[in-house]
Amino acid sequence: MAMEMRRIFLRKCNEKICEPDEVMYAIVMNGLSKRGHTQKPLSLLRLMEQGNTKPKTIHYNIVIDALCNDGNSDTAINFLNEMKQKGIHPVISTYNSLIDSLCKLGQWEMVKNLFSEMVNLNMYPDVRTFNILTDGLCKEGKVEDAEEVMKQMVEKGVEPNVITYNVIMDGYCLRGQLYKARRIFYILIDKGIEPTIFSYNILINGYCKKKKIDKAMQLFCEISQKGLKPDIVSYNTILQGLFEVGRIGVAKQLFVEMVSTGPVPNLSTHNTLLDGYFKYGLVEEAMSLFNKLERKTENIDIVSYNIIINGLCKNGKLDEAYAIFEKLSSVGLILNVRTYNTMITGFCLQGLLDEAKDMLRKMEGDNCLPNNVTYNVIVQGYLRCRKINEMVTFMNEMTGRGFSFDATTAKLLVKEISENTSILEMIPKLHTEKK
Repeated sequence: MAMEMRRIFLRKCNEKICEPDEVMYAIVMNGLSKRGHTQKPLSLLRLMEQGNTKPKTIHYNIVIDALCNDGNSDTAINFLNEMKQKGIHPVISTYNSLIDSLCKLGQWEMVKNLFSEMVNLNMYPDVRTFNILTDGLCKEGKVEDAEEVMKQMVEKGVEPNVITYNVIMDGYCLRGQLYKARRIFYILIDKGIEPTIFSYNILINGYCKKKKIDKAMQLFCEISQKGLKPDIVSYNTILQGLFEVGRIGVAKQLFVEMVSTGPVPNLSTHNTLLDGYFKYGLVEEAMSLFNKLERKTENIDIVSYNIIINGLCKNGKLDEAYAIFEKLSSVGLILNVRTYNTMITGFCLQGLLDEAKDMLRKMEGDNCLPNNVTYNVIVQGYLRCRKINEMVTFMNEMTGRGFSFDATTAKLLVKEISENTSILEMIPKLHTEKK
């Protein structure tokens, strides 16, 4: 749609059917920017300069925002400087786009410079500016700094909004500091700001990750008491948390409730159920759900198949897992490295090392390059079966590709060395090749 609009727009310009005004330019440039086109809004900006309609702040803002979304902050700053040189005044949204981009890149010195520049232009940061800054700090784990920024907001007369509090709560939850996250939640309420469903979801997720499922469930129930409705994220988070602590019966009841009164389960919901059923050996229930999903092809993807293959392998049903693996290409799905690794792991667990090796060569033939996990799984397989000569071949191949041992491989190797010291001769060689 945006491309068609641009073609019509340019044709009319070339045919001189109409002289586009600044509003027409802005509409087309914004449409292109929203669809991920960076260079096309820029080319229209240059086209404006050649005609009677000169670019204004809004047109530069669209180009700067597009460049920032593309991660091209250096060029975006050049456009800011170009604006000022031409006497076109930047506004708060101009700086917000740039600060957001620079925060994501961790370029804090440049962020500081832009803040100073804004103040010098008598343009004080608004709540969005501060929210961008707090979000950037929290994502880098600097949550105390983010909270300090929030205090400065208040001192400068800019009231934090629910987004500000949510960002800081999420920052503390990511660090596992739930008591601090909960404190921010209560400050939010004390300020008379109504928590959103997103506020609750942040805390629920934090408690689930810490396996404090009772606290998470308490918050989940509180959502309805506050006149809100749990959304798909609320349900999916709680379901995953319940399976994580082995409360399968409650998870099943919650899913039934979700189907009857909650949001429509999505692919993430079903994948959580499949993974949970397999984790606790409920293979029949997992396969029953899988068969229902498979009949509705829009409800299943390669992630779901990876879960199924992994679950079957770990529950001793290697033949069934391989049968599903074999049919994946025929249903139009592209196998990824995780799919192959899962199948290789299944073979290694059963001691079928030739099959694992064949699968490794197959994935290379299918242009799916093995990764560090692939080689660690195979080396572990050979170590467990004490096939040292074959293991050495894969060790050398592994290090030749720049991969290294994970903790499990290292532990198995140490155990084998304690019983067979001749393997030590290989270790210096491996270290040398890695340098």
